[in-house]
Amino acid sequence: MTKCTTKSLDFASLGRKKIQADFAGGQLTSDAGSLLLREVDKRIGLIDAINACIPDPRDQRYVQHSQRTMLAQRILAIALGYEDLNDHQTLRNDWLFQTATERGIDPEQALASTPTLWRLEDRVSQESMVKIAEVFIDLWLKSYKQPPTQIILDFDATDTPLYGQQEDRFFHGYYDCYCYLPLYVFCGDQLLVPYLRPSKIDAAKHSRAILKLLVDKIRQVFPGVQIIIRADSGFCRHKMMRWCDRNGIYYLLGIAKNSVLLEKAQPWTIPAKWHYERTEQKQRLFGIFSYAASTWDRQRRVIVKAEHSSHGENPRFVVTNLPGEEQFLYDQVYCQRGDMENRIKEQQLYLFADRASSHDFLANQFRLILSSAAYVLMETLRREGLKNTKMEKAQAHTIRNKLLKVAAVIQVSTRRIVFHLASGYPYKELFVKLLAHLTRQPIPVFGFS
Repeated sequence: MTKCTTKSLDFASLGRKKIQADFAGGQLTSDAGSLLLREVDKRIGLIDAINACIPDPRDQRYVQHSQRTMLAQRILAIALGYEDLNDHQTLRNDWLFQTATERGIDPEQALASTPTLWRLEDRVSQESMVKIAEVFIDLWLKSYKQPPTQIILDFDATDTPLYGQQEDRFFHGYYDCYCYLPLYVFCGDQLLVPYLRPSKIDAAKHSRAILKLLVDKIRQVFPGVQIIIRADSGFCRHKMMRWCDRNGIYYLLGIAKNSVLLEKAQPWTIPAKWHYERTEQKQRLFGIFSYAASTWDRQRRVIVKAEHSSHGENPRFVVTNLPGEEQFLYDQVYCQRGDMENRIKEQQLYLFADRASSHDFLANQFRLILSSAAYVLMETLRREGLKNTKMEKAQAHTIRNKLLKVAAVIQVSTRRIVFHLASGYPYKELFVKLLAHLTRQPIPVFGFS
């Protein structure tokens, strides 16, 4: 085990008293809240399910670090803000991590090192990742306590910028950089599909096959549920709409402006402009008409939002087969897909889904899966543990900073592992309530002051 012999650190004095620090505090941790994530995982079985998808080719007689422990080590570290494999050179000695990964505390045997974790990431096959993709979907379906009447699936693509010579690296004109083009599917805040793709493809590539997989799984569990897909104009493809029409799937898809659409929208765009010029107040008019592009098999309903303001004309179009009043469908249904972009940002900014620093494409896909697993743990903690609290809408970095980054002293005896959390921790009551929700136990009374 690594021991630090650093000399004392000197800070500015407080009056006549010197202020010094060192790294000889013994077994302390700054991540005691990861025990909450451990409870989440024990409740939903995420890490065990992922582990079951990955064959372990190692000779078990000589294995020091189980595959399950290494997966837990990596996923929990990402959730706690440690995105780099190099971080594990130190984290592997932390008794908190040894506990949270289910390995158990051993002062003489650290967790897996950086090279060992890298070898795990580098050997996961495409077949294993397909199985893991189904794990995310199955856990989402199991999260429903009652059969839903309606399920809305949000599809979107984003960029993962690349700064090296990664496999399948291509320049993307829209994002103006070398990148990958991952596809995400969410249902509300819940992540269903994280799928890494090269960027030399159409944004909708493989989305129809993924939708078919999702629909088949949903209807096996909830045969009567209404399914709606939402996406921007990058997913408005005739094959996708034709498949939805034939299989009873509703859709609201953005559609890019063109001269024919603009001409058909004039009964609403012209009055919107006329009213703005006379009132100098922003105008929004909604209409609906039939339209068919040359590649479409038939006419479809297109909603137009004719907006005119001080910035000029801003018409928007959405194609749909969902019945309803056009303004309601646009404002209350289609526009709600914007929240998915916040979930993607949450995963990429705070759970490091844009870390693609391996040379191999499959290894980078697996890193996206690890980040997604961390997101699933955090989202489950928020949805099931923080419901009806002031943090029920908090994003991952807020949850991490307030509930996971907790200082504690660790004491180990023959029968117990005790974490003495910081006495000055300001979120004690919320922490206690959260644990009670996750473990489904009565909330204990501590008499906090």
